[in-house]
This record gives sequence, C-alpha cells and structure tokens, in this order.
Amino acid sequence: MGSALWGGRPRPQPAPWPARLLINRRTFLTATTAAPLVRAREAAVLKHVVVYRVPGRFGGWPANHGIWSWGNEILVGFSAGYHQKREWMYPQHNPAKPEAPAFARSRGGGETWTVREAPEQMLPRWGGKPGGALDQPMDFTHPGFAWTLRFDSSNIGPTVYWYSLDKGETWRGPFEFPSLGLPGIPGRTNYLVLGRREALVFLTAAKTNKREGRPFCARTRDGGRNWEFVSWIGPEPAGFAIMPAAVALPDGTLVATVRRREPGPPQRDWIDTWSSRDHGNTWTLLAPLAADSGRGGNPAAMLRLGDGRICATYGYRSEPYSMRARFTSDGGRSWSEDVFLRRGGKAPDLGYPRAVLRPDGKIVSVYYFNDDVHNERFLEAAVWDPGTP
Repeated sequence: MGSALWGGRPRPQPAPWPARLLINRRTFLTATTAAPLVRAREAAVLKHVVVYRVPGRFGGWPANHGIWSWGNEILVGFSAGYHQKREWMYPQHNPAKPEAPAFARSRGGGETWTVREAPEQMLPRWGGKPGGALDQPMDFTHPGFAWTLRFDSSNIGPTVYWYSLDKGETWRGPFEFPSLGLPGIPGRTNYLVLGRREALVFLTAAKTNKREGRPFCARTRDGGRNWEFVSWIGPEPAGFAIMPAAVALPDGTLVATVRRREPGPPQRDWIDTWSSRDHGNTWTLLAPLAADSGRGGNPAAMLRLGDGRICATYGYRSEPYSMRARFTSDGGRSWSEDVFLRRGGKAPDLGYPRAVLRPDGKIVSVYYFNDDVHNERFLEAAVWDPGTP
C-alpha cells in the first residue's frame, strides 16, 4: 500500500532482516510447521489473580501502557484513576481527577503482584516536563530493556515515551516521538525488536479530520534517534482503525490486528487482521480476528506461541461481558472459535488486555474487569494453559 509521504519517488527497498528475528527482546524463534486450529472450549485457567483493586480508585486500560517479561518476572503498566458512578455504558471513573500511570510487577509468573505509581517524570499532563530529544540511542536488546509510549490526546497526541534498562525500576525520559509529517500521533505501546538499534513501532495517526484514527508502522535503524514512516495499515476509515498489535513469524511475515469501528447506524465494532510479507511496506487484509467485539469494541493482545500458533486475547463488550481468546495456525488467514478466559462481567467497561508467555508455556493475560455495574474497576490476571494444537 503506497503513501504520499514517499513524494512520488520509488519506494525504498527494505533492508534484509536478520536471519533469525528477535522478538520480545531476548527470544529467538525458529520455523515451525503450521498446526490445525484449536476448536472452541473453556480455557484451562489455572487461576484468576487480582492485580490492583482499591476502593475509590479506577484501575484500567493496560493495553495503552505495555507489558514486559524477563522469565517469570512480569511488569505491566496501567491507568490508576478515581472511581465515579456514571451511566452503565461508560467507564466508572472521574474524568475531572488525574489518571496517573502505574506499574504492577510479578516475580512469580503472574501469580502474585506488587503495585507502585509511576515516577514524577512520567506525568506529563500533571506537572511533569514535556518531551525532549532523545539524548542517546536506545539499545533494544539490553537484557533489562522496556519501552512505553503514551499520548496526551487520543485524537492528535502528541506522543512521548520513556525507556528503562533495569526492568522498569527507573525510567529515562520523557522524549518526544516525531510527528513524521502526520496530523497527529496518539501513541500506545506496541513494538517489535529487530536488532540492537533497529525496531518497528505500530501506532495510530489522526485522520485527515484530526480525529482518531488510522494505523501505521514506522522504523528506526539507529536506536530511536531517527524514525521513518513505513506504511499505512489499511485505508483511512469513516469510523476509526486504531490500536494495532503485531507479532512476527519466523520467516519475517508480520501479522497485525487492528481495532475497528464504523458508526452506522447501527454502530459496528470488530477486530481486523492484516499481514505483511515485505517487512511492513505493504499489507493484506485477512480474516477478521473477531467479526463482533461487542458494543464499544476492544483491542487484541497478540502472542506468538512456541508451537507455531498465534494467540489473541480480547474483551467482549456486549452480553455476555467476558474476556476471550482465539488462535490461528495459518498466520491469521483463519481463526478458531472463542475460548473463554473470564466470564461474569456486569457491564461493557472491561478488557484492554496485555499478555506474556511464561517459560513453562503458560500464558499470563492482564486486563481490567468489573463485577458490578457501578463498582470500582480492577486489574486482574488470568494464568492459563493454551493447550496443544
């Protein structure tokens, strides 16, 4: 898919990728044989663990912040706001009070958690300093590396970011992500590491009317000092196409899901699947991950499993309000039926998951949830077994 940003010149040819693609900072994947689809079932959930629940507070939206893992040590970011009773279809938080980033850490494979609020320099909207220029290149392969991007406005941004070299104990930043000549970039965290100084980042840009949004990918080859726009992931929609989440297959193929909405009437919410076989330069629309993601919609959390499958977790925002997963063994050309991770939600205000794969092959999915229409929202982790193909 072409872009006017190339100025009519021939598109630069992508540089060769490493023979083995570095994913999730430290894990090299090797080719596997495609396996048949997993059929619908209840997930083998070992336990549900409350990550953050505080009376009077709102915990939510981990998909906006990011998740990182180092063996059985897991760090996830989320929004810690203030609870307020509102109409049943809206988030039960007080928009007049500050929503601050926070981090939850598990050193037990997602089965126990501790929480701390983010340091002062990560609060750009509440007294922190604005983003500046990156002072030194990032080392994406550093063993303690973590990187988080956040926006100021969900329509036009701007986006700032921080990175850590000690597993999120301390953070450097904020640094400003460049506009790349786009109307605005409301950034959320999703990236693939290709090498020490090379990475792809998957973000959403404002549409031409400066409303959210249209997904794209960008590349750096020098540790984040310079970024190049690579491509749009799909055409500009009438509604929105936001929150891309991507994984890479061993042959370099990229598979990305995109949260979609068209206003209707009636409004339609779903999750698309796209694939790129040329390093993100062009994209092909595949089977939808979910033809219906419920009223309001939800993004997907994507994981590449050791047996060759891709697992996608998402929240379903119509009855029955729930957390679900689906699998693909053919790179997103087809998906299994829903696997239920968590039932019992009482309202659509849930989901926005993140997920990591433990060394023992179990998945830890983190999301926000509710157990009554007007109760405080809380973060929960499901530790579960994806089974075998």
